[in-house]
Amino acid sequence: MLDSNKDSLKLEAMKRIVAMIARGKNTSDLFPAVVKNVACKNIEVKKLVYVYLVRYAEEQQDLALLSISTFQRGLKDPNQLIRASALRVLSSIRVTIIVPIMMLAIKEAASDMSPYVRKTAAHAIPKLYSLDPEQKDQLIEVIEKLLADKTTLVAGSVVMAFEEVCPERIDLIHKNYRKLCNLLIDVEEWGQVVIINMLTRYARTQFLNPNMNESLLEEGSDKTFYGSDEDEEEEEEEEEEKDKKAEAPAMAKRKPYVMDPDHRLLLRNTKPLLQSRNAAVVMAVAQLYFHLAPKAEVGVIAKALVRLLRSHSEVQYVVLQNVATMSIKRRGMFEPYLKSFYIRSTDPTQIKVLKLEVLTNLANETNISTILREFQTYIKSMDKDFVAATIQAIGRCATNIGEVRDTCLNGLVQLLSNRDELVVAESVVVIKKLLQMQPEKHSDIIKHMAKLTDNIQVPMARASILWLIGEYCEHVPKIAPDVLRKMAKSFTNEEDIVKLQIINLAAKLYLTNSKQTKLLTQYVLNLAKYDQNYDIRDRARFIRQLIVPTEKSGALSKYAKKLFLALKPAPVLESPFKDRDHFQLGSLSHLLNAKAGGYQELPDWPEAAPDPSVRNVEVKDSVPEWTKCSSREKRKEKKVEKPFYSDSEGESGPTESADSESDSASSSESGSGIEESGSGSESEESEEGSESEEEEEEEKEKDKKKKKKELKKPVQESESEQSSEEERKHERKSKQRKSESESESDEEEESESESSQSESEDSESEAEVKKKKKAAESKPSSKPVKKDNKKEKKEMSLLDLDDFEPAPSPQATPVNAFLSNSLATDLEGLSLSDAVLSPATISPSSALKSYEMLHRITGEGLSVEYCFSRQPFSPDANMVAVQMQFTNNATSDTKNLHMEDVKLQSGMRVKEFPEIELLPAGEMVTAVMGIDFCDSTQAANFQLCTHTRKFFVSIQPPVGELMRPIFLTENEFKKEQEKLLLGQLMGMNEITEKLTLDVKCRNEHSIVQRVTTAANLSRVPCGSDKECSPPVPPPDHPVHRFAGRTVTSSSLVLVTVATKEEGAAKLTINCEKMVIGTMLVKDILLALTQ
Repeated sequence: MLDSNKDSLKLEAMKRIVAMIARGKNTSDLFPAVVKNVACKNIEVKKLVYVYLVRYAEEQQDLALLSISTFQRGLKDPNQLIRASALRVLSSIRVTIIVPIMMLAIKEAASDMSPYVRKTAAHAIPKLYSLDPEQKDQLIEVIEKLLADKTTLVAGSVVMAFEEVCPERIDLIHKNYRKLCNLLIDVEEWGQVVIINMLTRYARTQFLNPNMNESLLEEGSDKTFYGSDEDEEEEEEEEEEKDKKAEAPAMAKRKPYVMDPDHRLLLRNTKPLLQSRNAAVVMAVAQLYFHLAPKAEVGVIAKALVRLLRSHSEVQYVVLQNVATMSIKRRGMFEPYLKSFYIRSTDPTQIKVLKLEVLTNLANETNISTILREFQTYIKSMDKDFVAATIQAIGRCATNIGEVRDTCLNGLVQLLSNRDELVVAESVVVIKKLLQMQPEKHSDIIKHMAKLTDNIQVPMARASILWLIGEYCEHVPKIAPDVLRKMAKSFTNEEDIVKLQIINLAAKLYLTNSKQTKLLTQYVLNLAKYDQNYDIRDRARFIRQLIVPTEKSGALSKYAKKLFLALKPAPVLESPFKDRDHFQLGSLSHLLNAKAGGYQELPDWPEAAPDPSVRNVEVKDSVPEWTKCSSREKRKEKKVEKPFYSDSEGESGPTESADSESDSASSSESGSGIEESGSGSESEESEEGSESEEEEEEEKEKDKKKKKKELKKPVQESESEQSSEEERKHERKSKQRKSESESESDEEEESESESSQSESEDSESEAEVKKKKKAAESKPSSKPVKKDNKKEKKEMSLLDLDDFEPAPSPQATPVNAFLSNSLATDLEGLSLSDAVLSPATISPSSALKSYEMLHRITGEGLSVEYCFSRQPFSPDANMVAVQMQFTNNATSDTKNLHMEDVKLQSGMRVKEFPEIELLPAGEMVTAVMGIDFCDSTQAANFQLCTHTRKFFVSIQPPVGELMRPIFLTENEFKKEQEKLLLGQLMGMNEITEKLTLDVKCRNEHSIVQRVTTAANLSRVPCGSDKECSPPVPPPDHPVHRFAGRTVTSSSLVLVTVATKEEGAAKLTINCEKMVIGTMLVKDILLALTQ
């Protein structure tokens, strides 16, 4: 068929041959017949012949050389596919004689009109370089030429060639850096991977470390965030760079670190690729962000990596390897996705182990109870390797988080009674490591483990038990010699690792208890002397010389005790991924934890920034973009100025506040106008803007007139006026919202919130003026005023219910400045009695402990104390109510007290207290905020701001304030306690401590008082003591029970204090949340014993 004159037959033959190649069959015998058809006129046949030749040219080099002239003719073919195929075949013939021909062909192809041919030229460069490395200089010239290519088809291939031939020539990238960043989104997927990896190395040599000064970076991060949020639009990229460059020198004077605009460009252009369908691209971007981005921005990669965990197991394996490394340094990044790392029964073992690794790395005080509950389930798995890994993970959690160490130990001791020997053995090894941390507390566990030597056969576990008994033989002086006796019997049948520990045990017992163990030790040493293993024979000789001093033995035998019984440091259980991050993430070397061939080290950050001007390329000026940029700057300035205006208006009279309202409305209009002009619909927007402005002005005029009339009206009419005024406000608000909703600008939400803020200030200032007027008129008679005020108070609170905000008590306080003393006290009395109407004012009880938030010296005259009011927080039942008391000790007034920049641990939430407009000098005011601490004692950090200063403050709850009291009968209490005890690992939900009560705390009243002060629990009512605790008949020793639930998760907390003779007592706490239980034990112990 190949020798036929008909093209159709040749084409059919070539299709069959290529199909055979695809199936993996060897068709090299047909090479002579196929190569003849290179000169065929039919393009389809020619293409298939080239496909065949690319496959076999390397094997049949002599025959391929015969037709080299045909390939050279193919390089001039009008069809781009033929030109590319000819070059591909030519570069596949690996014979040094044709290197000059190949070089010439590559140079020609690099200047070809077709980007496909130029791409093939880029692919040919590494082949030629591997054939003849001496051509490097000429090839670099071609690479430089191809790097300047602007097509996306060529970019990935030429960067690959650059990485193969001359990765050290960073200077070739300078001029093309920005172009590569901007092309990245359109390059094919594998090209993206190569370019991202190359740019990661480039950025590590050209930019400064963004995390070198983290604290300063956090303060100055607003600058970089503008860049990342606003500049998603591609057309604005170039002018944004220029803009940032102009600002860079000025910024450098003020702050030590400012991100290079080119560094920001790279981060901004790679971020969209996190949504790529190709896992390799996502992984490449993730490693780039991990190695190059500021800590505050690395978090964006977590969601993309978690998405990849839904892919095939091979992809999961690679992703989890990298997540395990990342989660050691940047734990907070993956905490919100904790459940994504839970293990499925269908996962293969290697993936289960990696997920366990990640869960262990993510464990902290807040989530440890959830993680340990997961681990309890995993221990029941049929996969023995996985169970062993889980037990080790429990051990690592216990060493890293001190609060759960005892709980984990109890759980592991329970596992010692498991039927499965592997589980028991692994538990023994882990318990041994945990006991080394505080052995004196756990002599009963050591005794329990000594009994296991009869049953456990796993060598590592036996060796661990023997080491423990030998190391802490003074804690178990009776048992240790007996264990040695048993071991001496079975010495010859033991594994080598166990034999070595038997010898060590014998030596330690000889030194501490030679009376009982002298003969046993000699017997063991004699057995070891003739053992088959030379390690054991050597150890026996060495130990005999050390512990049994003779005339020959040297000076060392004096120090035998110090050598054997020296204190050993507790082992540090570390992640096996701890030292892997020196390899570039996503690389084969990182996966294998060993340097693979061709791996290039990730360079260290430079000390000083190299010259950024090397990346400058001449760009034509684009005038409209510059104007757009300046308008954005103006808009930023306006945003900054707004709060300043509202400050001054808060204190001003009614007319000024009305002006301020229209002012804020018009500024929001102008802001939206600017935004719209950028997008193109100017005329419509300006018409709408002018209409709404006219409406505003008309209403403003009406308002002024009405207000003037109001001031003249008598007191009685003021209430009805105020209600109608409020209704008008609502109408105006809705109109303004309508007009603003039509403008689809970015500033929509901001302008709304600001205008509504100015309106609320407006209403407050009106109320103040009316109160002034009342105060002036009501001096002769105070009774009717009291009545009016009561009505007014109720009316205000009803209106406030619309927004469902707690009515801010601070508004009542500044009135003191204007009112007579008697009236002020009446008002205060009213606000306190109306507890239902204003939930914000919770009267502080004397028993509640106050904590200092801000000292008056630090606060420049402003001091703040807070206490946990133990009242339900009405806006959100899952929040703890925190009552704050602000005192102004300064001589000047404090204005605009509010919260900003709230920083919380994952899962926590805050309901801010309403802004306090004015706190006069020498005055005091209280406010209430709600915090959802998510059942953890982590602090809520925020800035407390006045009109002039900002103070960094924090609120940290004692564990006792994280719960609310519940009513249980004694029977219900006991049932709940049993339920908690019947968990999978019985020791995990109960903590018991013995204590001696303080002398003043021996009676029932003081015990109850101290426990309820330490924790927000309610007492469980108890009948006669016989009912309470049947085994203790005398009524002198009652049992006190207390119950509560945690505020966030409603987990049950049960506390039992059982008193005994002479002030002895036993404290038991049952709680699903182990960390809370452990911390609560400490607090209640402290309360009862001090």
